[in-house]
Amino acid sequence: MKKIFINLPSKDLKKTATFFARMGFSFDPQFSDDNAKCLIISDEIYVMFLSEQFFRSFTNKDIPDTSKTTGAILSLTAESREEVDSFMEHCIAAGGRDVSKPQEMDFIYTRSFEDPDGHLWEVFYMDMAKIRIEPDLQPK
Repeated sequence: MKKIFINLPSKDLKKTATFFARMGFSFDPQFSDDNAKCLIISDEIYVMFLSEQFFRSFTNKDIPDTSKTTGAILSLTAESREEVDSFMEHCIAAGGRDVSKPQEMDFIYTRSFEDPDGHLWEVFYMDMAKIRIEPDLQPK
């Protein structure tokens, strides 16, 4: 398996597509129509935003109200702390909601936002030079 397609319900596909287009992302027209918009994250990663009605056709479970609950946090990597901050500036300007203060841990710098549908996203930089791997956990 080489690719991942993440499926998320959308209350307003047009609003969602406009938000992510303002962020600089593009959509694959081959997998986009009135019921779905296929956001391209990379050559291997796609997010399928599906109208709630269409999303319901794939599950018997309730769709969570993302204004009140979080079912997943989608995380994107950045090449630097500055790229994290720049991405967040674009996100806020495009209409995203900054939902937490920047967090800094030993080797990770992260910030989070909500998209127009209330899905929670995280953008982070991981300083690989600062990661310590315990001897018994190193790959063999």
